[in-house]
Amino acid sequence: MQFSESWLRQYVNPSLDSNALGHAMTMAGLEVEEQHSVAPAFTKIVVAQILSAEQHPDADRLRVCKVDAGTGQELQIVCGAPNARAGIKIPCALVGAELPPAEAGGKPFMIKVGKLRGVESQGMLCSGRELGLGDDHEGILELPADAPVGQNIRQYLDLDDQIFVIKLTPNKADCLSLIGMAREVSAITGASLCAPQWTSAPVSIQDKLKVSIESADLCGRFAGRVIRGVNPQAKTPDWIVRRLARAGQRSISPLVDLSNYVMLEMGQPTHVFDIDKLTGDLSVRWAKSGETLELLNGQTVTLQGPDTAGKIQDAGVVADQTGPVALAGIMGGNHCAVSDDTENIYVEAAYWQPSAIQGRARRFNFSTDAAHRFERGVDPQNTVNCLEYLTALIVEVCGGQVGPIDDHVLALPERKPVRMRMSRAMKVIGIQLTGEIIADVFQRLGFEFKHEANDVFVVTPPSYRFDIEIEEDLIEEVARMYGFENIPDVPPTSSLKMSAKAEAKRGIHLLRQRLALQGYQEAVNFGFTDLESEQRLAGVTEKDVIAVVNPIASQYGVMRSNLWGGLLANLKSNLNRGASRVRLFEAGRVFKRDAHVQEGPGVVASFYQPQRVGGLAYGTFIPEQWASVTRAVDFFDVKGDLERVLDPLHFTTEAAVHPALHPGRSAQIQLLSSSGKRNIGWIGELHPALQQVYELPQAPVLFEFDLEAVRELGLPQPEELSKFPAVQRDLAVVVKQNVSAQSLMDAMASSKQALVRAVELFDEFKPKAGSSSMADDEKSLAFRVTLLNPQETLQDAQIEAVMMTLLASLEKNCAARLR
Repeated sequence: MQFSESWLRQYVNPSLDSNALGHAMTMAGLEVEEQHSVAPAFTKIVVAQILSAEQHPDADRLRVCKVDAGTGQELQIVCGAPNARAGIKIPCALVGAELPPAEAGGKPFMIKVGKLRGVESQGMLCSGRELGLGDDHEGILELPADAPVGQNIRQYLDLDDQIFVIKLTPNKADCLSLIGMAREVSAITGASLCAPQWTSAPVSIQDKLKVSIESADLCGRFAGRVIRGVNPQAKTPDWIVRRLARAGQRSISPLVDLSNYVMLEMGQPTHVFDIDKLTGDLSVRWAKSGETLELLNGQTVTLQGPDTAGKIQDAGVVADQTGPVALAGIMGGNHCAVSDDTENIYVEAAYWQPSAIQGRARRFNFSTDAAHRFERGVDPQNTVNCLEYLTALIVEVCGGQVGPIDDHVLALPERKPVRMRMSRAMKVIGIQLTGEIIADVFQRLGFEFKHEANDVFVVTPPSYRFDIEIEEDLIEEVARMYGFENIPDVPPTSSLKMSAKAEAKRGIHLLRQRLALQGYQEAVNFGFTDLESEQRLAGVTEKDVIAVVNPIASQYGVMRSNLWGGLLANLKSNLNRGASRVRLFEAGRVFKRDAHVQEGPGVVASFYQPQRVGGLAYGTFIPEQWASVTRAVDFFDVKGDLERVLDPLHFTTEAAVHPALHPGRSAQIQLLSSSGKRNIGWIGELHPALQQVYELPQAPVLFEFDLEAVRELGLPQPEELSKFPAVQRDLAVVVKQNVSAQSLMDAMASSKQALVRAVELFDEFKPKAGSSSMADDEKSLAFRVTLLNPQETLQDAQIEAVMMTLLASLEKNCAARLR
């Protein structure tokens, strides 16, 4: 919102200077984004009159002018402007004047006595651009005939008037007008408000244009009137042109200028039709499929009707018998626009439902001041009042005979009372309030309210305040009017308790550090992913995924149930940029449906949100070097990385099938504990089908495990060093090739031999066909068993008994035989 200070002070004139006024508005939530004078600084430029203008003797495009600048003597000034002629009044820069620099950051331009083609020039006649008043430099700036000769041009044109550019938040639709800003300034400063005054034009004809409103969900109120015999070539008053220019609007024609003026001053957009270009009656309705309309900006838009369900509408239109003549609340059509030949007009002002305008202009790739206001809400009670105001201005400037107002009221928004508890306001704002303070705030804002028992205020918002709907809105108004700068800076206080570090738990930062030491780099991705990736990697149907109600982009439409989707996208991005060896990990939440989850602090009912750690490895198992053979990273390389990261916890892997992993190279991660094994995650190669989908030359090895499970370390248990030596024995057995080594180790562990301290697999032998005493489907596994008795030296009999027990367990559970 842009306006001049003088325009604002016509309606409210607080005893504050320009800077203080700007600060007061900013502190009340109306941020002054920019404040500057109408024209840049310059000196010694006065109103002057050209007495004569003769042709330069040596230059066809120059004139030698005699100028009266109020100095007591005529000045001779050489000027090249084509409009320099005797009798006009213009700005004249005297000798010694400083003009604004031609470019930002440049030096001021000094006026000196000089010669142009041999003729002395004692000053300069100025164009608008040379004064910083615009880009027009084709000729000198012509002033009104009654401009006083010799008066300082800054004073005459009020060039020290300040321009305020206000950065309004979307909820402050009531401030998109001068009267709205004046209401706010009046409430902020306590200065009295002076509303615009005018005399309504008398009705002299009874002509009406029939209008039918077909959709109340599009238009809540529509008012219009016929005015005949207007003069569209009349001159817009200079004071209106000046105010429009200082509000960022250029003058177009009197009818358009007056419509824009009322919109800026009152906040009500209006539209003027050439009634002679309309065919038949008007109707206000939703567009029909295939209808087209050429707009005032020259753009032709094709409109669409409702969808198959009859709900989605493309845009509302005002239409005559031949089709649309205007986009409702956005822009008028070109074929019925007013022109220099217009004689009879139809002026309309309406209340368009905000939901019917929101997003429509942007859909056609443009925005208008009218749409900007209507989509935020325009005062529906002020529609006829603004139409009367515009009519009075049109009759004053362009003349004409006025018909009666035809006002259709269909569906005006209901302003429901809003309750505010004073205790709640004090808690939110953090200050002590009284009923008198709050009542004063509401009175200054013009709110109707009741002060009920228990210090509850019931406020009925005015028709122009669409942003007052809940208790917090009223609390915001109290804080704004109280003054944000008056709220003391009180540091928060609370009792702090120094808690001991949880020795039995491992922090996430330690896991991050350990993964980084293994060569993995951390990635941070959104908790959202696309539906296709979620279905591929989690193997779920569309109804099982958790859809995002309002996604920020189409590829972030569902919540992730694993971390692999984002990591694979990161991998693909790195490969596209020339990387050949990639190690990535991520720690974050995943989201799954679980009907057993109850609502709680930080917990949403029916949704399970565990923290997990996931990662991938791609490329060679170590960076390429001369001392080692290059090979691709595999399952066991990544498993070894995880063993080092999770130490001192021990885990095993058990073959299992996951929809995202290779069916023969995937396993569940099982954590070993005193209570047994528990599945905490997955590890394996990417499924070949997905490798093809992601267009990866090599299958990465993926892993993911539950963070909370690996944080529980327990307290360390000290143990006295044994005074007696440990004994090692080797045990080699023959089993079927489909029997895993882990099952043998589990069988030995199940025998619960207290003297066994460690069992390690150190050899595997698979015979060639027909070359051994073993069958082709058998293999030999050799284990090294470490035994220790901290109380005494182990005897051979004790050792032999333990080894026989281990062998018996293997024979029983794994069908093994001693090799």
